[in-house]
Amino acid sequence: MGNLLSLALNPIAFNLGPIEVHWYGIIIASGVILAVYLAVREGDKRGIKADDIYDMILWALPAALICARLYYVIFQWSYYKDNLGEIVKIWDGGIAIYGSLIGAMIVVILFCRHRFIPVWLMLDVAAPTVILAQSIGRWGNFMNQEAFGQTTTLSFLQGLHLPQPIISQMYISGAYRQPTFLYESLWSLLGFLVLITLRHNPHFFKRGEVFLTYVMWYSFGRFFVEGMRTDSLMLAGVRVSQILSVILFVSAIILIIYRRRDTTNPWYLDGNDLKVD
Repeated sequence: MGNLLSLALNPIAFNLGPIEVHWYGIIIASGVILAVYLAVREGDKRGIKADDIYDMILWALPAALICARLYYVIFQWSYYKDNLGEIVKIWDGGIAIYGSLIGAMIVVILFCRHRFIPVWLMLDVAAPTVILAQSIGRWGNFMNQEAFGQTTTLSFLQGLHLPQPIISQMYISGAYRQPTFLYESLWSLLGFLVLITLRHNPHFFKRGEVFLTYVMWYSFGRFFVEGMRTDSLMLAGVRVSQILSVILFVSAIILIIYRRRDTTNPWYLDGNDLKVD
């Protein structure tokens, strides 16, 4: 057992003088950079200027990080009220994806209205890249040994044919844990592949439906993964993310049905009909 414990990965990638650079931040930043690159490529095809996407990210990214942290801190206030200095330590983990999505959504809506860009189209362009970034970002949780599940056995993990470094990293607090970070990462990666495969099929997605399909896909998988985790944010004894997942899943279905009734709603592939040169 001692050999396995010694294989736990160091969450610190390197030091820049007194500054510790965490793998958590590197991995999340990598996911964001890839997401922006892919969004710019797709946006160009749909009539959205690259500069508009870059400008939007400059506002959306800070808002997403702040809201992700606030979301987490609010539901962990019993701890942070006595440790106010730790609120800013996002490099140690403790950011909530749903919080980041709420913050980013607000910025996207305001930004698109200001720049005369169809909001739903921008969300459609971004959605597949966001779920890919989420898939990558979960490996930051892996490096921090967080977002794990209930106790399990070594034989179970070996039965999943996981690489030894993953198995070793799942030995946490004296027991092997379900790699829920991996389940969600793979589910999100599959969602990315489904969305980019389907969105270029003619007359498949109306505007807004790529994004709403993303919401359905992610919330469906998150509901079940969340039920396996041991670090869930709770509200009145119920897992907050499960409540929100149900609300988002049902709301997305209703919105798709409602918007399909509007025959003037363009197809996703029609691009930006409000393009201003």
